[in-house]
Amino acid sequence: MLKEFKEFALKGNLVDLAVAFIIGAAFSGLVQSVVNDLIMPIVGFITGGVDFSEMYIQLSGEPQPTLEQARAAGATLAYGNFITLLINFLIVAWVLFLIIKAMNRMKKKQEAAPPAPAEPTKEEVLLAEIRDLLAKKG
Repeated sequence: MLKEFKEFALKGNLVDLAVAFIIGAAFSGLVQSVVNDLIMPIVGFITGGVDFSEMYIQLSGEPQPTLEQARAAGATLAYGNFITLLINFLIVAWVLFLIIKAMNRMKKKQEAAPPAPAEPTKEEVLLAEIRDLLAKKG
């Protein structure tokens, strides 16, 4: 059983998947930083200082000044985090779309490029030499 597991774990597809997962996790952290540190402050500035992370609706109890206090007071619908995650998702989807589009464009260029002419065989080289010799004599 250990041998079978070892063969399974070392298959190329599983290793590729593990590498992709690790890169995806790192990419997720990068996107989260871009959204939280760069985009959301700009969106907040444009919308007049709105901070999406603090947006909520108090469902029970009296309204509270902060999300943390509202959660402590009772049922709270915190939709601001959803807005932030939606923006994260849209940015990731857009970046992946651009990457795949660029890869497809490069693939099309490679497919459209004419193949390099094959080198002549020994027979073709000999026939060309015979043709050239005959042309000189005649």
